Amino acid sequence: MTELLTAAQMRAIEQAAIESGDVTGLELMERAGQGVVEAIFEEWPELATDRGPAPIRAGHLETEVGARRAVVLCGPGNNGGDGFVVARLLKERGWEVEVYLYGDAAKLPPDAKVNFERWQELGGVSELSNEAIDGYGEDHPGTDLAIDAIFGTGLTRPFTDLAKVQMELNYWQAAPHGSGLPKVVSIDIPSGICSDSGTYLGSDGGNPFDYAVMSNLTVSFHCEKLGHRLSDGPIGSGRVVRKSIGLNHDSCPSAVQGRTVKMVGRPDKRVFKSGAHKYTHGHALVLSGGHGKTGAARLAARGALRIGAGLVTVASPRSAMFENATQLTAIMLHQMDGVYGLDEMLEDKRINALCLGPGLGRGADTQKLVLSALKAKRATVLDADALTRFELAPQVLFDALHDSCVLTPHGGEFQKLFPDLAEKLAAPATVGPAYSKVDATREAAARAGCVVLFKGPDTVIAAPDGRCAINSAHYERSAPWLATAGSGDVLAGFITGLLARGFDAMTAAQTGAWLHVECARNFGPGLIAEDLPEQLPTVLRELGL
Repeated sequence: MTELLTAAQMRAIEQAAIESGDVTGLELMERAGQGVVEAIFEEWPELATDRGPAPIRAGHLETEVGARRAVVLCGPGNNGGDGFVVARLLKERGWEVEVYLYGDAAKLPPDAKVNFERWQELGGVSELSNEAIDGYGEDHPGTDLAIDAIFGTGLTRPFTDLAKVQMELNYWQAAPHGSGLPKVVSIDIPSGICSDSGTYLGSDGGNPFDYAVMSNLTVSFHCEKLGHRLSDGPIGSGRVVRKSIGLNHDSCPSAVQGRTVKMVGRPDKRVFKSGAHKYTHGHALVLSGGHGKTGAARLAARGALRIGAGLVTVASPRSAMFENATQLTAIMLHQMDGVYGLDEMLEDKRINALCLGPGLGRGADTQKLVLSALKAKRATVLDADALTRFELAPQVLFDALHDSCVLTPHGGEFQKLFPDLAEKLAAPATVGPAYSKVDATREAAARAGCVVLFKGPDTVIAAPDGRCAINSAHYERSAPWLATAGSGDVLAGFITGLLARGFDAMTAAQTGAWLHVECARNFGPGLIAEDLPEQLPTVLRELGL
């Protein structure tokens, strides 16, 4: 799995490398600038060639015949230093480059100041202000690139004093192909985004994109940052490319190594080890709601069966038996009325994974069923109604949970179980690093004592011991079709089926979430929840199973 870092972790890794004598800060800055230029030409190969024989006249500037043009906006820190390197490297390739600096050059950090002085040997530097950039694109037609090197991963305050600069860059970013306006490239992360949370600092409930730059391409170094995958960060980042600058984790502090967040990736096919018969693949039990509320349980059951549980049974109240019987074939059906019925079913020790919540209802019976199921100490997925039923007394649920449980709340359900954490997460971020979905999910898992999967395009999965992973449905893995009724029920079924197969809770949650997105991507537009389990054979075959 790919690691995702906070700003502090990235600084610690860089500092460890510098202190070891393996590299200098100036060398890292040079490598970063080279990485940005490489990424630009990989993204837009046409920019590696000149524009043609005709000279371009723009305002008071006249470029060389056929030369490409870039404007580089540098900030007062090391992100600005990276920008000066990019400006110099483009200039050396024959580009016409105009550079602006926000802040006092005399106060630049040492490495950034060296690169500022190197650039000054090739070209001038203008003061970056709202007035200087407002309308720049129209005044300078033929500008190919705008490099956002204003604020990077270390930003801790809102991006408000350059509001017109931000608005101008966002206007360029949104311009259609062929408009003649520059493409926007951000170094590290778009200016204004908290790199630890993906939050736009200063956003107070309005449009978050009024508070930060939106880019066509973002170039990150060594590892992506959490903000590239959380909250609004992926929307602002455009496309993210990671470039190596020659670092490794071998010499970094152990605290960094132990607290990194993983990005959920393609599962190893070896975890899907084959068994001798159906009972070695487990028996999953899914509890159904009453008459008229049975569809969610059937969706979960279908997901559990398709993902490889050896047997799946839907436990149905008498009132819904006929309704379920007309819809189920390979999935078994058993009448179960109330807690006593559940206890009787769980006398069968071969039932090793439970799913409670989808369509179960929010009455007192649901709470009794959940607490009784948890006493059996089987691997258990709690979703939907099994979570919201405990809104008034979440500690009652937490006291009953065990380490083989997985909670799968969406935002509303998370707020009901963890209102204080949800409030912190929703609060406007005025300073960075802002409280993130990773922070909230880790705290929730520690409080609950089990794995918590906090759903969304930026699904975060955390275990009580601090392990954490993000299943990101962004960029090339974007799957907006998952925003459909019942898709979460199928995800609960996927995880339940994997638990039945013998996966531990964290692995089941991660693998189920990854496969859930891949099934949506395999189907594409028009997806409804019933389609998701039917994509699993194709997706699993592509894994080599």
